[in-house]
Amino acid sequence: MRAMVLPGPRSDLQLQQRADPQPGEGEIRVAVSACGVCRTDLHVVDGELPDIKYPIIPGHEIVGRVDLVGPAVTTHRVGDRIGIPWLGHTCGVCRFCKEGMENLCDRPLFTGYTRDGGFASHTIADASYAFPLGEDGDDASIAPLLCAGLIGWRSLVIAGHAERLGIYGFGAAGHIICQIAVWQGRSVYAFTRQGDLAAQEFARQLGAVWAGGSDTRPEQPLDAAIIYAPAGELVPAALRAVRKSGRVVCAGIHMSDIPSFPYAILWEERQLVSVANLTRQDGLDFLKIAPQAGVKTQTTAFPLEQANEVLTKFRTGQILGAAVLRP
Repeated sequence: MRAMVLPGPRSDLQLQQRADPQPGEGEIRVAVSACGVCRTDLHVVDGELPDIKYPIIPGHEIVGRVDLVGPAVTTHRVGDRIGIPWLGHTCGVCRFCKEGMENLCDRPLFTGYTRDGGFASHTIADASYAFPLGEDGDDASIAPLLCAGLIGWRSLVIAGHAERLGIYGFGAAGHIICQIAVWQGRSVYAFTRQGDLAAQEFARQLGAVWAGGSDTRPEQPLDAAIIYAPAGELVPAALRAVRKSGRVVCAGIHMSDIPSFPYAILWEERQLVSVANLTRQDGLDFLKIAPQAGVKTQTTAFPLEQANEVLTKFRTGQILGAAVLRP
């Protein structure tokens, strides 16, 4: 197999040839056809997440076909097209797993972070955490749904029934969730980097009623806001933008430090909450909703070998929509 391997924190990925991996009990081997590039991949590369065991193969928005089945697998067969998300395994016995909150499992495994991911020609997955995808849709277009879409969906649900919804950071997750929210009949307000006119116009094309820089506010207060950009300074900005009892949802796995802010912008029962990972039920729900809502991802595909260049483009905001690697 071929893989782009991260040897250590803040290093370039290295193209390596490895022996084909073999699935263990309950696992499947997948021939990767597309793997989306996610903001979390940057956090892994930059060493911003704890307990990374190097070397590691990043990537957790994986679409491919099963090409080998391990013992005791009954859910997937060779040839099935499946999606592999961020959540790769949970213990099933901790209090969170038992209480239906497997996204908070005490002993989880995460694809492309604590187990090898999809920046490769092949990968191994726990069969119980791989979603059947059927045959509709293009592999590259589906890949961003496996994290940007899934985490975006969970954050949208947690945002509640907000009629006026703010989206801070209009990248892979933002452009997917904008479409879902518009389909649901919400008014979407898109906040981008200052001066990013291309992203603002993109948001309007997808149905946003307002788009502007994150340093500005619409005339009407928001019912809720979701922050996808990993910028802590957006938290006070979003709190100022929501109405009394409004909710601000922080959807990233990592964020820069939140600056101090006056209690007055949290008062009047405004809520500040975070989203952590996803559950398998989130995936099943979202993958059913996305085609109903007519979600179309804006993707740019690159060869696997260009992973380093793609990460640089992602870091500097040069990707409109989502980027996808193809082996």
